[in-house]
Amino acid sequence: MEVATGPTFGAGKRVGARLSRLALYRWWRRRVVGPVDHQAVVARIFAESCWSPRYAFMTMMSAGIAMLGLLLSSPAVVIGAMLISPLMSPILGFGFSLALFDFAEMRRSLLALAIGAFAAVAFTALIVTASPLQAPTAEIVARTRPNLFDLGVALFAALAGSFAIIRGRGETIVGVAIATALMPPLAVVGYGLATWNLPVLGGALALFVTNFITIALSATVMARYYGFGHQLSSRQSWTQTILLLLVFVAMAIPLGFALNRIAREALTVSEVRSLLTKRFGSASRVTQLDVAFDRTPNVIRAVVITPRGKTQKTVVLQKAIEQELGRPVRLDIDQILLEPGAGAIDAQREELRQAGDQPNLEAQRMAAIAQMIALITGVAADDVTIDRDHHRVTAAAVPLPGATVATYRTLEARAAAQTDGWSVAIVPPQGPLPEIAFADNADALDPVARDAVLTSAWAARRWNVPALGVPGLPAGTPPARPSLAQRRALAVAAVLATQGIGVLPTPGGGSRFHLSTGEGQ
Repeated sequence: MEVATGPTFGAGKRVGARLSRLALYRWWRRRVVGPVDHQAVVARIFAESCWSPRYAFMTMMSAGIAMLGLLLSSPAVVIGAMLISPLMSPILGFGFSLALFDFAEMRRSLLALAIGAFAAVAFTALIVTASPLQAPTAEIVARTRPNLFDLGVALFAALAGSFAIIRGRGETIVGVAIATALMPPLAVVGYGLATWNLPVLGGALALFVTNFITIALSATVMARYYGFGHQLSSRQSWTQTILLLLVFVAMAIPLGFALNRIAREALTVSEVRSLLTKRFGSASRVTQLDVAFDRTPNVIRAVVITPRGKTQKTVVLQKAIEQELGRPVRLDIDQILLEPGAGAIDAQREELRQAGDQPNLEAQRMAAIAQMIALITGVAADDVTIDRDHHRVTAAAVPLPGATVATYRTLEARAAAQTDGWSVAIVPPQGPLPEIAFADNADALDPVARDAVLTSAWAARRWNVPALGVPGLPAGTPPARPSLAQRRALAVAAVLATQGIGVLPTPGGGSRFHLSTGEGQ
């Protein structure tokens, strides 16, 4: 009897491994690839992935509904917009063309997607421009900070969509899932474009690109799993696999950091709330807590309802928070004191109970107003000044590309419409005042010219300028028979007087002129 030698035994193991791989390959070909009609699936996907007038129209309608849902902060409307969105087809076409190395179809799919994205952004920007509601809502803000969870949503939606297309099951439902990951970010891009809010535009665009790439590459993976592209050479397959892995890793790393940052911010808020609750005791309630992580050091704003005997010094609390977090912070805390007295204990307990059950709505409203004004003006929320006693909010806007003084006045009016009971003051950057134009040989202000004067008066009040220079205004007592230029200047001065703005005579005049502040304008 002969005993198997080492080399013979090793060869047997290799043969066994090859047989196992062959058996697995046969099972995959029979159970996974075999039931799929590859030609029919490819023909269907490529037929629906190209551009058509119907595709562009349905994309615009879906984007319009999504934009209205975002402005109204209505998730139901946003989800309803997905029922008619055709964005799934060109993206799956792009993914399958990658799996098949079909570059002609790849170009057709990318062209259709580009047309759809452009139509969606342009249409939503037009809607926002015409809308009286332009304040950023929670639904809009939620789509400006992409993270790893967003990549996961797009990944699962794409895998489900590809499976449904290949196996012919539930395409409509998964099409809605894919559109949910794409259409709202596109609508927010249009919002950011219409309002010239670059942080919102950039964040939403990053989310859209992340979702698009994830969906397309996930479709490629599913296509290869079901046997599409089996005719590719080994070199092409390995090149495809390596590129897919590199792209996913390249996207996952920054999104993972973003998710980690969000988690750390949530942990910080939890730690600060726990420390404040421990310091003030169980008889107190932390009714509002906001942390401005975009400031250095971080700014913590808190509102605490507490009995008078439990008050804490802000400096001591700030040092305790810094020690807990291990970094410097700035604490801005309001302590609402409950006065002790006969028969007041039960009332105080009831007030505290209500405060715990329902957070301080006024404090929450102030935080929401500050965030809204910050997004409109392009500044940090910490730079928005809130006068709680007089219900007034003020912010100095940063220069926006193409914006005029009239633009900032319009933004202020729209923001004020969203802050019932609060007055809003947006200070525009220093710039030229609007042109005041008179018709030929006319000395009366038409509605457009009058609005230009009112805009100039508004800017003067925001800049704390007591008087404006009026070209052609006569010095001293007006003459008995003023010239045309003088009559025009007097008409402008009369409107300024109604707005509490003084006037100064300056050289010039004519049918078109600008008021001046005396500060180089």
